[in-house]
Amino acid sequence: MQKTGFLTAFWALVRPYWVSEQRKKGVVLLATVIGLSLAMVWLSVQFNTWNKDFYNALEKKDQAEFWAQMWRFTFIAFGFIIAGVYRLYFQQMLLIEWRAWVNDHFLARWLEDRAYYRLQLIDRGVDNPDQRIADDLRIFVDMTLDLSIGLLSAVVTLVSFTGILWALSGDFSVGGVNVPGSLFWLAVIYAGVGSLVTHLVGRPLISLDFNQQRFEADYRYSLVRLRENSEAIALYRGERLELDNFRDRFKYVIDNWWGIMRKRKQLNWVVLFYEQLAIIFPYLVAAPRYFSGAAPMGFIFQTGNAFREVRESLSWFISVYPQFASWKATVDRLTSFNASLERVRAEAMSLGGERGEEAAESIGIEGLALALPQGRPLLAATSIQLRPGEDVLVTGPSGAGKSTLFRALAGIWPYWKGRVRLPKGARLLFLPQKPYLPIGTLKRAVTYPADAAKFSDTQIADALQAVGLAALAADLERSENWAQVLSGGEQQRLAFARALLNEPDWLFLDEATASLPDEDEETLYRLLKQRLPRTTLVSIGHRASLRAHHGRQLAWQGERLAPV
Repeated sequence: MQKTGFLTAFWALVRPYWVSEQRKKGVVLLATVIGLSLAMVWLSVQFNTWNKDFYNALEKKDQAEFWAQMWRFTFIAFGFIIAGVYRLYFQQMLLIEWRAWVNDHFLARWLEDRAYYRLQLIDRGVDNPDQRIADDLRIFVDMTLDLSIGLLSAVVTLVSFTGILWALSGDFSVGGVNVPGSLFWLAVIYAGVGSLVTHLVGRPLISLDFNQQRFEADYRYSLVRLRENSEAIALYRGERLELDNFRDRFKYVIDNWWGIMRKRKQLNWVVLFYEQLAIIFPYLVAAPRYFSGAAPMGFIFQTGNAFREVRESLSWFISVYPQFASWKATVDRLTSFNASLERVRAEAMSLGGERGEEAAESIGIEGLALALPQGRPLLAATSIQLRPGEDVLVTGPSGAGKSTLFRALAGIWPYWKGRVRLPKGARLLFLPQKPYLPIGTLKRAVTYPADAAKFSDTQIADALQAVGLAALAADLERSENWAQVLSGGEQQRLAFARALLNEPDWLFLDEATASLPDEDEETLYRLLKQRLPRTTLVSIGHRASLRAHHGRQLAWQGERLAPV
């Protein structure tokens, strides 16, 4: 990523919170953290002066001055401790505020316009969006604050101590010309060379950290997949293959970590040599003036402290380079995720046909053409009217595109052309073959996607009893992963209870009874007719028994959908 592009993308991540309505608390916290950071720099300057006065008192054997300086040290130290504790406390408070806002912001954008679904179809280059929201956002906010405050402190420290070090430095001659501020220029040159070498050695850490986060997320996701599909894997006795898969994924984690270790070892050689060699420089330069009697002992310690502060300020980039590499990798992952959310929304709008509402009773489908992401056509341009009260059965071979037709009607499939006109204000509900059951209370699972508070326990229990799940009526407040607790047939029954409670105007059933026997299918369809007389059914199925419950049938023939 180009430098300008990176800075622009980084600003796109940072800006939203600081221009939002919730920024006021963040601004106050940030100002407090900055103020405490500046106070700590001021106290460091006081420590520098204290070094001179304290060691001068020791050299003179001035006991009264010694104790006076000890009291002075106590006040400075306590001030530094208090400022340090509260700076970290308020910085963590700001971290929570910012992270909570940006987490909600990304969640909303991920769910908006069903971007989470379209990402899988249009932009498969974004791996583990869940990890980017859960982990990368946390790392981004934490490190951005930490690095920003650290950089500010380094700059202010540099400004504060440059004057002190300049005044303490002696002149040195270059080509017969006296150059003042010798120690300052030595610190600048030393830190500049060290920063350049550090960057050249440590630059590969950015891509290594990027890959490490991806491999860790892939490995964790594979473990979650085992838990979600434990029964199927157990029935297949697939433990050996799963173990091999885990080992393969974890091998990527380990191999990449070895690369990080080797690169950090090289970086540590540079950093530790740099830091250790810098210790003796100020004393070598200041010692001649002390031994000649031109300066007291406090001068030595004050000079050493001032040089260290200036050198550490100039060396900020060197000391934080491993964190910087991790932060840069995180920013790259979030900026690519952010760009993908924008791209997938724009591409979905340009790829899809026209879908809207109008003042009509029927669903109008005009010139509808469906295709796969690879471009292979599923349905040639077709025009159909779905009239209210006229239940329709859609049949055809597996893979023809029946479920994709429902996706297009639902507005989530981007690879289609034509027009879909829905009755204004019509409520549509889709029941897929494998219902989605959110983790939580049974009440929430049954009423989904409606708010569970809209229904009384009696209404929910009645719906469960009607679909043959009366035994669950006593467990409405029980929290479980219901997709693992209930069998496939029970999950499909629960979906019918969901339809009874939501009372849609149009109910689309995609193989919604495939896990149930014929007699149960008969009972559930009759139940829909009795309880939802104003609901129009549009079903996908292969069983001949379904025809009795639909007044009209459409069959997939090649790339055409025609009435039977």
